[in-house]
Amino acid sequence: MNRPSYWSVFGALLISVVAWGAESSAVPDFKLYVGNSRGDDISVIDMASLKVTGNIKAGERVHGVCLQADGKRLFVTVETDHTLRIIDTATRQTIGTVKVTGRPNQCAATPDGKYVAVPIRDGDSVDVIDVSQQKIVKTLPIKEPHNALNTGSNRYIYVSSMGSHEIDLIDLGKMDFAAHIPTGGRPRPYTVSTDGKTMYVAVADLHGFVIVDIPGQKVTARLEIPAEHATLKKLQYETQDTLTHGLALTPDGKELWVSSLKDDAMYIYDVKAKKIKGRTGLCSLPTGNMPASAMRRRMMCPSSTLRLGERSRA
Repeated sequence: MNRPSYWSVFGALLISVVAWGAESSAVPDFKLYVGNSRGDDISVIDMASLKVTGNIKAGERVHGVCLQADGKRLFVTVETDHTLRIIDTATRQTIGTVKVTGRPNQCAATPDGKYVAVPIRDGDSVDVIDVSQQKIVKTLPIKEPHNALNTGSNRYIYVSSMGSHEIDLIDLGKMDFAAHIPTGGRPRPYTVSTDGKTMYVAVADLHGFVIVDIPGQKVTARLEIPAEHATLKKLQYETQDTLTHGLALTPDGKELWVSSLKDDAMYIYDVKAKKIKGRTGLCSLPTGNMPASAMRRRMMCPSSTLRLGERSRA
């Protein structure tokens, strides 16, 4: 397998993305873009004040959002009309619309904003879109695609295949698959270490995650997290085999945060010690029902705010 030559940090959520502007008095201008999947817009949150500063209209049933590295363009998938919207973040206006081949899921963009990959849930495929041309340049077959993920490479993008129990790596130079990485189960959200060697994958029917050796293309560990609740309550939007629906590495790669739909909480896994070190609501606050997508790489709360075994407060 030809692996990407570098894996830089790109702050993002599975359904939300963080952008940053020029620094003022050494304070970065962080913004959080959150897609409202039961609505028609994206909320813009100022990370300094933690306040919503505006909403960007995109189309009914926003599903995925992703951002190019400089934060100038936001890409949004819309389920009702099967489109990818290209949005200028400065003006908050749509500057392009690309019709995709079916119902889109979570997209991913290359850092340079040249390509966006859009999994097509009802088409068993993934559309690769050339942003400058505003058109699909390749459609690749993939069984039950779910999430696309870019880890800092302008050449490679990951897309999960729930139907094949694997994560597929797309080589954008060849417009073909570079690898098919087994996950030992039906993959949901996933994240990759900054060195590109290790993947952490939430899989169906597991309250926990699996660890995958990317160069070796094999599962090396399956970690089940003991839950406080024996059974899962009826889920409104996810299938009942979804016990966790979000996981993220801290910027230093020392902690993996894992969401629990059983316990409405976040669990913290110590990567070096290879064990769970705590359980908490996000930032010592309750997560609310069904915590889903967790932030990849850039966490909003420092781990120093956590105490071992801390519980979320209702």
